[in-house]
Amino acid sequence: MNQIRFSLSAACAIALSATGITPAHAQADFYKGKTVTITVGFTPGGGYDINARAVARHLGKHIPGNPTIVVQNAPGAGSLSAVRNLDATLPRDGTAVVTFNPGLVTQSLVQPETVKVDFRSVSWLGVVAADHRVCYGFGPNGVKSWADMMSRKSFILGSTAKGAGNYINGATLRIVFNAPVRQILGFPGSAEQRIAIERGELDGDCGAFASITPNWIAEKKVHPFVRFSESQGEVPDSAVYIGTFAKTDEQRALLNVLSGGDEIGRPFIMSKQVPADRLAILREAFNATMKDPAFIADMQKLGHPVQPLPGERAEAIVAKMSGASPDVLKQARAIYE
Repeated sequence: MNQIRFSLSAACAIALSATGITPAHAQADFYKGKTVTITVGFTPGGGYDINARAVARHLGKHIPGNPTIVVQNAPGAGSLSAVRNLDATLPRDGTAVVTFNPGLVTQSLVQPETVKVDFRSVSWLGVVAADHRVCYGFGPNGVKSWADMMSRKSFILGSTAKGAGNYINGATLRIVFNAPVRQILGFPGSAEQRIAIERGELDGDCGAFASITPNWIAEKKVHPFVRFSESQGEVPDSAVYIGTFAKTDEQRALLNVLSGGDEIGRPFIMSKQVPADRLAILREAFNATMKDPAFIADMQKLGHPVQPLPGERAEAIVAKMSGASPDVLKQARAIYE
């Protein structure tokens, strides 16, 4: 049987060689005239949507066959619905990509009965940038420091649902540090939350620093006071690393799990059923896009960073997160309940 398989493979290779077609060229023929759809698990206007549309403007020219790239928005359950659709309703032939909130990766580990997705069982295309996440107060009377927040009667934040990144950040303040955080759920996306912040219905937000409205930063309306990763990136000095406030090893281990998804802050994934050769082509195209001067200039105009990770590196991060001890995961579970 092995002899027969080898002979068939050799025959295919010889046939392709004889016609001047390599396997790569065969896949180029697949993408020629096709449309690749990037599904965003949130409403238009937020950081994930902005990143997806920037990638869509440049990715096609790096894919052999130059397919059309389009973006569609499919909000639901903090972007979990879009992830589930990878193997439910979306094509699994290499023409469907999803971008989602990586906080779901942590939630899938600490609350697997809610997020029934094994993120080791998806194909990771790549990551545009790490999430340098912060919490900030808004307006002249908004929270301006950790001590300021802790002294308040309440610090009201909004989110789409439990499991969303800003929910986890706010819940971390509330549960790990007993901060006076109150969280309101049910917002369709970050655009609606921004409106509520401007109206004074919310006191601020937690999320990627790069997703904060540039005008708010320029006009000094926002006051970032804590960040969730040791690396500072573009985050101002006023945002102190949250680990600084941890007083026990238990708190520090918990923070490592809860912030583990930040490194894969703007991820793009595909179904594991996508043929390996097509995944390889799209990974190569994604990596080339991240180095494309036109894409980088586009992102600079938008005020969004480009700090890419290849798909293989993202897979390794998820595998490491999945190896957290049961005791730590049990403690993290309280953040989601």
